[in-house]
Amino acid sequence: MRLLLNLLWFVLGGLVMGLGWALAGILCGITVVGLPWARSCFVLARFSLWPFGQEAVSRRELTGRADLGTGPLGLVGNGLWFLLAGWWLAMGHLGSALACFITIIGIPFGIQHIKLALIALAPVGMTVVPKP
Repeated sequence: MRLLLNLLWFVLGGLVMGLGWALAGILCGITVVGLPWARSCFVLARFSLWPFGQEAVSRRELTGRADLGTGPLGLVGNGLWFLLAGWWLAMGHLGSALACFITIIGIPFGIQHIKLALIALAPVGMTVVPKP
């Protein structure tokens, strides 16, 4: 079932948004300042391409301890991310969500786009894990 949902997702906005995340990763990787965000962009690009069967969780909740991305530096990183790239990725996911909400079949995909839009606003300190 996950394969079918992921294939439908790929067609209903997953490819476009996955490419958007990959582009953000490439742009971050080109700059020295953006290197901390580049890897996260590629992880979230893969998650944006095939989201069913996976979920994004806070590393603090997953490990039970704080790290650089979940502390004060993570807050600064999320602020910079929001200003430079987060808002336009979130807008892309919201636009895709609205397109999916047109049909009843697209509603679960629209909900997933909204979840990804929230992640796009503040991805620092998040990780993608398989669902149990």
